[in-house]
Amino acid sequence: MRQDVTISRGSIELSAVLHLPDDIAGTAPLPVVVLSTPGSSVKEQIGANYASRLAVHGIAALAFDPAHQGQSGGEPRDLEDPYRRGEDISYAIDTLATIPGIDPQRIGVLGICAGGGYAVHTARTEHRIKAIATVVPVDIGTAFRSFQPGSPAEALGSLADARTEEVLSGELNRVNWLPDTLEDAAAGGITDIDTTQAITFYRTERGGNEHSTNRRLARSDSLILGYDAYHLVDQLMTQPLQVILAGRIGNTGSYEAGMRLWKLSPNPIDLMVIEGAGHYEMYDEPEYVDAAIDRLVTFYTDNLA
Repeated sequence: MRQDVTISRGSIELSAVLHLPDDIAGTAPLPVVVLSTPGSSVKEQIGANYASRLAVHGIAALAFDPAHQGQSGGEPRDLEDPYRRGEDISYAIDTLATIPGIDPQRIGVLGICAGGGYAVHTARTEHRIKAIATVVPVDIGTAFRSFQPGSPAEALGSLADARTEEVLSGELNRVNWLPDTLEDAAAGGITDIDTTQAITFYRTERGGNEHSTNRRLARSDSLILGYDAYHLVDQLMTQPLQVILAGRIGNTGSYEAGMRLWKLSPNPIDLMVIEGAGHYEMYDEPEYVDAAIDRLVTFYTDNLA
């Protein structure tokens, strides 16, 4: 069962869907999990794949579009601000506290890919979150710093100049998250399995959605380059943690980021490596997603009791 939800976030509203078990009449207030989804993803994609499965197992799950993206409000469009992504989670929790049938004392978060880093960064100081699970988590700041052609500091200098040019021209620059097609990737010499699987998911009927633009406001990148999703995790994030990783180590950095998170966490509870799975296969391949869901349900049942 799906329920459309509007999340009030100051002057803008976020578009969300609450996934609920089919039969909740007369049941006790439900535990709920907030989905923190990958960069560029909207609620109908990876978030829905996991939220709908959690609901089948009796756990309510909220998937939402981040501010400035999808069907949510916020200008300028296509902004990927890690700090605002974290605030989105807190506003989602505010809204959940007002929904009948939801237990505000049993709220968890599930972060996937970059959303894993956003969820962790938020949970450090958002202790209404009682349990944290991540699937192929990525610290987007570390990832972006690692693939700059020069140093991150040099990249920041170029981004500063570009922003000044935007101000003077009045035109905002947008960049692709991914090549729009496999043909565009091949033309650019991009053939690695992770990028091609990402394109196959995001840019085809398999997982594509009309509200996912595959564009990122270029000025987002300076915010991302300075971001550390795991800052002070070892001191502040006391909640139980679950980390689920893809066994095929690719170029996304999620395996390395997940293991680093596991070692930093003061309260690591469950670590799962799904052999044979790649990062993007964890988004929608039933064999791998269902294996993750079985483990997630056990984790949330135990830790949102």
